[in-house]
Amino acid sequence: MDRSRPVLAVFVTAALAVSGITALSSAARAADADLAKNGGFEAGLDSWSCSANSGTTVKSPVHGGSSALQATPAGNDYAQCAQTVTVKPNSSYSLAGYVRGSYVYLGASGTGTTDVSTWTQSAPDWQRLTTSFTTGPSTTKVTIYTHGWYATGAYYADDISLTGPAVDPGQPPTTPTGLAVGTITSSSVALSWSAVTGATSYAIYRGGVKVQTASGTSATVSGLSAATAYSFQVTAVNDAGESAKSTAVTATTSTGSGPGTGLPTHALVGYLHASFANGSGYTRVADVPDSWDVIDLAFGEPTSATSGDIRFNRCPVSECANVESDADFKAAIKAKQAAGKKVLISIGGANGQVQLTTTAARDTFVSSVSNIIDTYGLDGLDIDFEGHSLSLDASDTNFKSPTTPVVVNLIAALKTLKAKYGAKFVLSMAPETFFVQMGYQFYGTGKWGGQDPRCGAYLPVIYALRDDLTLLHVQDYNSGPIMGLDNQYHTMGGADFHIAMTDMLLTGFPVAGDTNNVFPALRPDQIAIGMPASVNAGNGYVAPAEVTKTLDCLTRKVSCGSYATHGTWPALRGLMTWSVNWDRYSNWEFQKTFDGYFG
Repeated sequence: MDRSRPVLAVFVTAALAVSGITALSSAARAADADLAKNGGFEAGLDSWSCSANSGTTVKSPVHGGSSALQATPAGNDYAQCAQTVTVKPNSSYSLAGYVRGSYVYLGASGTGTTDVSTWTQSAPDWQRLTTSFTTGPSTTKVTIYTHGWYATGAYYADDISLTGPAVDPGQPPTTPTGLAVGTITSSSVALSWSAVTGATSYAIYRGGVKVQTASGTSATVSGLSAATAYSFQVTAVNDAGESAKSTAVTATTSTGSGPGTGLPTHALVGYLHASFANGSGYTRVADVPDSWDVIDLAFGEPTSATSGDIRFNRCPVSECANVESDADFKAAIKAKQAAGKKVLISIGGANGQVQLTTTAARDTFVSSVSNIIDTYGLDGLDIDFEGHSLSLDASDTNFKSPTTPVVVNLIAALKTLKAKYGAKFVLSMAPETFFVQMGYQFYGTGKWGGQDPRCGAYLPVIYALRDDLTLLHVQDYNSGPIMGLDNQYHTMGGADFHIAMTDMLLTGFPVAGDTNNVFPALRPDQIAIGMPASVNAGNGYVAPAEVTKTLDCLTRKVSCGSYATHGTWPALRGLMTWSVNWDRYSNWEFQKTFDGYFG
């Protein structure tokens, strides 16, 4: 991009010899107006669209009013926030705004003549940027924007204005009629309505609160709770404003299978780096796009491996410069929940070894995890025990009746938490393949000893909690070769690996080759496939086409490749990824693949 500054022409005021000519008539001044909507960001991001969901509003720093825009470039996105404005052809306009940060741009495109931009390399405090343009003979819409630059950190903008001849917007559309309910599931309601003349879009309200917009005359509202009554209305929108709300319709979602946790039929699950930063950058809870149905806050970790005392320490400002306050963090969680999303605390991770070797550690685990859940108002718990958290005693050979203390105490702790919070408590697990599918060949130290005691160590936990388990999303990454039910080894890097690993969970398998000791199949609504979001996130990344092949094979039995599945599971819950942050870094590739497949 050209970073050069435009040369400013200098105009010298002179008296005009001809009395009939004036520099600017009072009538012309009166015709000018500020056409930018919500230029002070007092209404959040209303009227603005930010690339890769990079923008948010903040209360400090601000130039005027109570809010300003904060946008954060990440990866190959430079955090452009823009809006399209109605203008007059052959007319002059002035664009201005206040910015701060490094490499901040303000500009206009689609002018019909020469598009313009201005910028500052460094603005440690608020700095005013201005530019101007003239529209072409047929130009009626112009896009104004601000953006930062790659890897230069967050920038701020406030009080953006576009001054020039106004266009009569006419009248808002009339109120839509014919609002009707279509297909109802346990987590969604389809709506349709009659078209309104002059409407450019429609807004859908649930319980009086705007939840989404639509360009056509139908929409599906998802993320609803099972067996719950909802009220819906719709409005019509154009440049002049929004119509009154339509007559309300009501719909009651159906009863879902499994625990009534209110997940959509197909869910997108992601881990959010909440206690640390890395190369992907820090992402605020409020900035997680609506596509993510389950957000796992990573991580709660123990004070020591055997204490059972779990602490959730949010990322410090010294490490995460853009971290939100505790109040904003909690408010963002509530907002996600109001939108039908689930927010969990994930315990463990690669650095959080948890070994509940005693009943005292078990009880401390329950109380400390409860404290985290209650403090932040969370929906449940994710168990991400890795490394040496779980291993089996040599004498522990039956996954259906475990005797190893770390396994028995974990099962008891999770059952206690589930009973304490009730049916809507979301319980998920994210084991590695070594702890689950490897159990098809080996379990613990084996009959003759010498095997890794961690092999298959998650199986007794999953089995004991199979009726309470909301989601199992095995990490199909950072894995060695694993034998599938076809008795062939499968390796990471393509759809075949994910298909084989998931088929094992949905079909069941004999543990350590013992046909008299079968780990039973889980319900498809309990299974999400774990994949890395990008090549940066972990070994085993697969391109979007391979993700689609995996879903096609498991839900429709097409594009299956060399592995023959033992069934077809259209009710497969969805996908999990490490992580939301890495997906944002990669321009939301994983999210876009999920949205493109499931809608």
